[in-house]
Amino acid sequence: MSETFSKEEKAAMREAAKERKLQQTRGESLAATLVLIDSMVPADRKLALAVHELAVSVYPDFEVKTWYGMPAYYKDGQVVLFFQDGEKFKTRYCTLGFQQAAKLDSGSLWPTSYALTSLDAKVAKEINALIKQAVGL
Repeated sequence: MSETFSKEEKAAMREAAKERKLQQTRGESLAATLVLIDSMVPADRKLALAVHELAVSVYPDFEVKTWYGMPAYYKDGQVVLFFQDGEKFKTRYCTLGFQQAAKLDSGSLWPTSYALTSLDAKVAKEINALIKQAVGL
């Protein structure tokens, strides 16, 4: 019989429980997130840093924190955007995801996550537009 949650999922839940108990300043949470990014495997780290730079350049008021052990970008106390490195859940790609607070609604169906394997100027432009829409710019 297979387990309900993988060991990676269980680890993410433990990380989330620890995060909820933390009392960090904005600067401390940003620093912790950058340390997390720095700990990623090189290819994932490169993408995470690029997404981070895009996110804070589009919306400098994001509060940057970890969420389930992933870099996340909060507006008004809610996660708008997160980056899941591929190594975290042993997937072949990283994931750029948006949560309920993101204003991406488009009719009755719209994507909330994207597989990300590389980031060139075209992809950066698409992510930039998604972030702007997500925060209502």
